[in-house]
Amino acid sequence: MYLDGFVEYLRTEKRRSGNTQEAYKRDYLHFEEFARSKGIYDLKDVSNTEIVSYLFRLKDEGKSAATVNRKLASLRALYTYVKQEGIVDRNPTEGIKSPRVGRKEIEYLSVEEVEHLLSIPDEHAKGRRDKAILELMYATGIRVNELVATDVEDVNLRIGFYTCNGEAGKARIIPIGRPARKAVEYYIFNVRDKLLKENVDEKALFVNMSGKRMTRQGLWKLLKTYGDKAGLGDRLTPHTLRNSFAVHMLQNGADLKSLQELMGHEDISATQIYLSVTKNRIKDVYDRTHPRA
Repeated sequence: MYLDGFVEYLRTEKRRSGNTQEAYKRDYLHFEEFARSKGIYDLKDVSNTEIVSYLFRLKDEGKSAATVNRKLASLRALYTYVKQEGIVDRNPTEGIKSPRVGRKEIEYLSVEEVEHLLSIPDEHAKGRRDKAILELMYATGIRVNELVATDVEDVNLRIGFYTCNGEAGKARIIPIGRPARKAVEYYIFNVRDKLLKENVDEKALFVNMSGKRMTRQGLWKLLKTYGDKAGLGDRLTPHTLRNSFAVHMLQNGADLKSLQELMGHEDISATQIYLSVTKNRIKDVYDRTHPRA
C-alpha cells in the first residue's frame, strides 16, 4: 500500500542506492507478511510490541545481528516516511535498541596472493578483459555496483584517473596505478571492440562475451573462476579485493582521511575498521623483533 511512495522517498530524499532501495523494499514486504500473520493489516495498528516481537522472530530464525539491524533500520526508515506523510501519528520503532554486532575479522589477501591472482589471466581477449577488471578493482577499491556501472568515458588514461560514480550519486576521483592503467588501456584499444560485436553504441567499460554491459552476477562468476584458479576458493570476493586495497594502503603509510575519500565512505568510522588489521601487524612486528617482547 505504501511501498511505491516509500521507495521514492528512499531514492529522492534519502538518496539511497538502488541496492539499498531493493533491500529495504524486501524488508518492508517481509515485515508486512509477519504483521498479517498477527492479524495486523495496517501500519497504523503496529505497536512497539509487534516490532520487538518481529525482531525476536528473526533472531529465533537464526538471522545474524547485522541482518536484524538492517531490517530494523528499514522499519525505522519506513515509519519516518509514513509519519512524515501524516499516515501515522507515532513511530513504533522509537526506543528500540539495535542488537550489538560482533566485529568480524576482516578478510583480505596478502600482497603475494594478489600478485599471483593478477598473473593468472591469459593473453586471449577474455583473459585481457579479466586482467583489466582485476587490476582496476585492486587499484581503486571500488564496489561491484560501481565497477559494472563504469562507462568508458569514466577512465582518463592520459592522466591516470578514474571517475567513480559512487553510491547516492556522489562521484569521486581515484588515481589509477601504472599496472592497472596499462591493463585497462590494452583492453580498451585492443579487446573491447572485438567483444562489442554489433553493439557499437554500448557505453559500458566492461562488457560480457555478448557485447553487453557486464552484470553483478557475471562479475561474481568471474571472481569465482579466478578464486579457484588462484587457490583462494571462496576467499576471493569483490569485497575481499576492496579490503585488500584498503589494508595494503594503510600498511604502506596512507592516512585514514585520504583512504576514506578513496573508498567513498560517508563516515570515517567505516574506514577505521581497517586500523585493527594494521595494529595487529604492528604487534606481530614488535613480538618478532623486540628482545623483551
